[in-house]
Amino acid sequence: MYSYYGPISTELYDFTKPVGHSISGDIEYYLHLLTGTNGKILEAGVGSGRFLIPLLEKGFDAEGIDYSPEMLASCRKRCAERGLPARLYEGNLSNFSLHSKYEAVVMPTGSFCLIEQSKEAIDALTCIYQHLVPGGRLIVDLLLPLHWRTGEISTSYYQLSDTEGIALESKSVEMDWINQTTLTVLKYEKWKSGKLVDTELQRFPLRWYGIEEFQHILKNIGFSDITCSAEYIHNKKPSIESGLVTFEAIRK
Repeated sequence: MYSYYGPISTELYDFTKPVGHSISGDIEYYLHLLTGTNGKILEAGVGSGRFLIPLLEKGFDAEGIDYSPEMLASCRKRCAERGLPARLYEGNLSNFSLHSKYEAVVMPTGSFCLIEQSKEAIDALTCIYQHLVPGGRLIVDLLLPLHWRTGEISTSYYQLSDTEGIALESKSVEMDWINQTTLTVLKYEKWKSGKLVDTELQRFPLRWYGIEEFQHILKNIGFSDITCSAEYIHNKKPSIESGLVTFEAIRK
């Protein structure tokens, strides 16, 4: 019934989040944290290269992995247009296996929260740990549903050209307090010359974590020197008004 980052949603993502588009300062913050990193970097959940390509343009030795073939195809195209290497892998973050080890694995702007099941999330963190060199860093953002309103519906329209556009309807379906997830359903409509030509329906779950809960998960996997910062301000202590928290953790 549902698609997972199909052609329309990928096209809209590329349109609204072009290469180098910083979301609340995430690119600048991550570039600052990665200063001095000489080894390989892996972006887990690379998407279409919004963040990976700025890394490559800054001279970092960066690679990416994603579950969506449409997103990876877009990323390859964008890299090719800029003459950049596209070392990209298709795979599930909860059980991927790559030949390389990395000095840093990064997941900006809530990509990790897209892993709906708790076990799969822990498996993904374990996989990441195993792909880090000793002393390597995980840098990951977590989102908190501060502004959630069950039943809220919003519609947006995006004009892609003189004849084409995409309509997006977003409905906040459910807040599951027990399993710590929210569910949004996204309906994409592609229009051309006033006629509907294609549609996609996307299930968009997000999982959230408590600060101490996530620290405990990281420690159990083996990470050490765990820190967290709120709203892309280094070492800013999270508060009840913090909607985004960045964790840094080291493989022993």
